[in-house]
Amino acid sequence: RRGYLYATGNPAHVPHLVEAAKSAAAMGAGELRVHAGAAHDPAYVPASAEHWQGQPDGADLFLDPALIRRHFPYLTGETIAALHARRCGWFSGQQFGMVMLEQARAQGVRFVSGRVETVDCAGGRVNAVRIAANGATETIATPTFVNAAGPLVGEVGKLLGLDLPIFSELHLKLALEDRLGVIPRDAPLVIWEDDQRLPWTDEERETLAESEETRYLLDTFPAGIHFRPEGGHGAETVLMLWAYHLEPLTPRFPVPLDPDFPEIVLRGMSTLAPGLAAYLEKLPKSYVDGGYYTKTQENRPLIGPLPIAGAHVFAALSGYGLMAACAGGELLAAHITGRDLPQYAPAFLLSRYDDPIYRQQLADWGSTGQL
Repeated sequence: RRGYLYATGNPAHVPHLVEAAKSAAAMGAGELRVHAGAAHDPAYVPASAEHWQGQPDGADLFLDPALIRRHFPYLTGETIAALHARRCGWFSGQQFGMVMLEQARAQGVRFVSGRVETVDCAGGRVNAVRIAANGATETIATPTFVNAAGPLVGEVGKLLGLDLPIFSELHLKLALEDRLGVIPRDAPLVIWEDDQRLPWTDEERETLAESEETRYLLDTFPAGIHFRPEGGHGAETVLMLWAYHLEPLTPRFPVPLDPDFPEIVLRGMSTLAPGLAAYLEKLPKSYVDGGYYTKTQENRPLIGPLPIAGAHVFAALSGYGLMAACAGGELLAAHITGRDLPQYAPAFLLSRYDDPIYRQQLADWGSTGQL
């Protein structure tokens, strides 16, 4: 639980960082500790590299560049403010999924690998689901069907005659072997809050400008580039992510990979962590992977019943799926079993879009907080 470190070199972004920190504290995230270089500043407790117990909650807001350089020397000297949100971190999604799968099987859940072909909704309610697998089909009689198809939730929704208000974005990540040790192995996840133009030489700019295919590399790229160390003792991998593919698209598999992604990301990262520029001459061993963020316009998930009796949806968890999976699953189970619902449950229903006031709010929603 090393936290998320939001950093900026733009004076115009500092008030937004301060306001975000105060807002999170007011909503119960924990104490906000401000480090401005004054004698009465609270002590800063660095995150533990290995453990999550006994770590501070709340956030540490750095407004003194000298303190930022002391605690995060790998960041660019242009950094003027940084917010270290402490109740954040990462864990293995694969191990998390296996634990849940093993627990489900222990409760009698049967896992069937196949493709949902049809959902029988005769009489306006779910009656059965037909699955194709290994050249054969199987029909499962059931009064309950949950559409939790991730990026394919829209496609499965059409089997029910529904057009769900979702879209998908391509999000890629670069796994780079940091042989030079530019990024400390105990670093938090670091996010650069400023948009930027990629660093090119004058000669490179002239060459890139000559072709329609490469001219976009001279454009301004969005904020949100981020990295974190990956792996345990002896590992050298750093994961680097930058969602500059923001246009909605139809998910397809295998995921289409951008051949320019490694160089674009590494150049962008060198703005945030200048030591990484050492790799621009010759890109070290790296691996590109990725997937889709499936989301709603306002970046809230869809959790709960659908207009067809017995049909439910659990989808559009965007970039916070691992974080929200358990709580979202518990909420969906409450819907299905008829248990009491928390007061926030209506905020995630598909039916929220039937409210004209809510639809009006969507037009001026503001930031969704998406990385």
